[in-house]
Amino acid sequence: MATPQSQRVTVELLGKEHEFSCPEGQEKALVGAAQHLNDLVEQMKQRTAVRNEQKALLMAALHLSHELLEVKSQQAKQEQQHDSLIDKLSQHLDP
Repeated sequence: MATPQSQRVTVELLGKEHEFSCPEGQEKALVGAAQHLNDLVEQMKQRTAVRNEQKALLMAALHLSHELLEVKSQQAKQEQQHDSLIDKLSQHLDP
């Protein structure tokens, strides 16, 4: 079985360059994620009294974690609704 190729990608986070390995073809996604994180850190610094970059980074991480949990919760609810609709359709289609 062939192993996926990985690329080294340099991104800027908090004004410093960092090099990461990522799967081939995902370079743009990694750069976009880094830019999104930088933007979010800047928003946190502007919206709050926090000027320390590490604290702003932690706040951004908590914000992203909260968003992820909300999306997962909404997805689970939608899956339950879909399952319920499928069950109802199956009941009506079964003789």
